[in-house]
Amino acid sequence: MELAELLELLRRAAPVMLTGTTYTLLFALASMVGGLALGFLLAVARIVPWQPLQWTATAYVSLMRGTPLLVQIFVIYYGLPSVGIEFTPMTAGVLALSLNAGAYLSESLRGAILGISKGQWAASFSLGLNYAQTLRHIVVPQALRTAVPSMGNTLISLLKDTSLVSVITVTELMLATKEVIAVTFRPLPLYVAAAVIYWGLSLCFEALQHRMERRLRQGHV
Repeated sequence: MELAELLELLRRAAPVMLTGTTYTLLFALASMVGGLALGFLLAVARIVPWQPLQWTATAYVSLMRGTPLLVQIFVIYYGLPSVGIEFTPMTAGVLALSLNAGAYLSESLRGAILGISKGQWAASFSLGLNYAQTLRHIVVPQALRTAVPSMGNTLISLLKDTSLVSVITVTELMLATKEVIAVTFRPLPLYVAAAVIYWGLSLCFEALQHRMERRLRQGHV
């Protein structure tokens, strides 16, 4: 393919692929918020001194980490309607990504929380703070600084996992690319262009992660 022909192909594909990229970002950000909220709740549930809650959270994390994300998407979008629970493709996609990311993020947060020395818990209790106050004001701020790198990796992986929601007809970047290929019959340059876009988005998230790490280190110092 000549350069002029390639540029013309990319120019024609740009509007559709940019629209798909926008949806990919929206999916990623919404799923990140949902995943972080769920991950924090699961992490706390696995360390609180109440075994039924610990067992429930542990079983959930094991289930979500032990089954493919694609299967989880199919269960939510195609399986749940059989028992009367239906979601739109976008809602099902965000829900599946959030539920999956929450399980992985909870492990990062739980490990960071458990890494805080027991002496700090004891000192906090001696000052009159209860369990929840100690967790909120003393433990979690320190744990976040430790957990940011591993959480950042999970969230960047989540950005790439948004491509899987194309299987339920959500027009994110991957499905948008497939639609353009169906018209132009030029798969290689368009798939490469999609890969470059994903890479660029990942680099942006990596830069945000490094900036957050620096700010947390400065605050600690």
